[in-house]
This record gives sequence, C-alpha cells and structure tokens, in this order.
Amino acid sequence: MELKLINDKGADAGAVTAADAIFAREYNEALVHQLVVAYQANGRSGNRAQLTRAEVRHTTKKPFKQKGTGRARAGMTSSPIWRGGGRAFPNKPEENFGQKLNRKMYRAGMASILSKLVSDGRLRVIDSLTVDSPKTKLFAGKIRDMGLTNRVLIITPELDENLWLSSRNMANVLVLEPKEADPVTLVRFDQVILTRDAVKTFEEMYV
Repeated sequence: MELKLINDKGADAGAVTAADAIFAREYNEALVHQLVVAYQANGRSGNRAQLTRAEVRHTTKKPFKQKGTGRARAGMTSSPIWRGGGRAFPNKPEENFGQKLNRKMYRAGMASILSKLVSDGRLRVIDSLTVDSPKTKLFAGKIRDMGLTNRVLIITPELDENLWLSSRNMANVLVLEPKEADPVTLVRFDQVILTRDAVKTFEEMYV
C-alpha cells in the first residue's frame, strides 16, 4: 500500500510504499484491547501492602468472656471478621500483575494499531525531521508549519540530542524511536508522524 507523504510545510509530497501486512491489516479490536490491557498490567507495580491478623497492632486479650453474653465467641479483636482486624488474604508488594502475550500476538496487535491509524487518516510520513539547534521555539515552528495540532507523536529511527532537547518541553508532542513505541502511546495520540526510515524500521520489526 501507499502512505501519504508530506513535506516540512505539511503539503502533499507524494506517497511512500509500505508493507500491507503492517499498514493495511484488518483491524482486530479484541486483540488490540488485549494488547493494551496486558501492556498496562505489565507496567503495574505491586506496591499495595495490607496486614494479616498477626501484623495488626491489637491486644491479645480476650474481648469478652466465652459464655453468657449471647454473642458469638471471640478470642482476639485482630480476627479478620472484626472491624480493624487483619485481612484473611492480604495484598502484598510481591504481588505480580503481569499478563503473558506471545510475540506473534504482540506483532499482530501493533500492526493492527498502525493500520487503524492509516485508515483513520491519523498517520502520515515525512522524509526526515531535524532541528539545527536545541531550541524549543525552532521545533515548535516546524510543528506549526506542518499544520499539526492537538497531540502529536513523531517517530524517527534515530533521536539525536537536538531533537530530543527541543521537544521535551512541549506537553502535547512526543518524539520516540520505533523500538520505544508502545500500544498505549500509539492509541493515545491524535496524530502520528513517521519518517521514511521509521516506516522501514517498523516493517523490519513486525513483518
């Protein structure tokens, strides 16, 4: 298939031939959902810590006598059935939230996302994108000249220092290398710009 190519002014500059398997795949919503959920789950840290009945600070004194009160017998107030007591099955920091997703499914899901961006008109290609010096004003001018608004994701095969320094202060613009692109980031941004070499890199990664 052919992807729309734009110049540094945002005007139509022809087309770029790309692999159908990556940029013209049928959209699989269920797979993309599974991919996004697994990615977020694998990035989740187990930082919840609850106390067992042995760890809560409670007296070990029997709260009331065994018989004659009409209440259910109780030995300690640290019991899980008591308010303020320990948890029977507490969450611990070593809890693992990871979800397994094999390589074939990950590649197919990423290709499905890229294909959806193309079909929605949210993905365009540019020959290259560089700035002469690490100035946010220069980079913002390039983005403005290309007619890009809202949230913009730019993917270039090599992120040089000038490009990284000039883009990091822009809240709605993110510049990444292809290997750093993840499903959540691709879905989140309104517009995605790939350099011509980044298209080839994606084809090498996901074909």
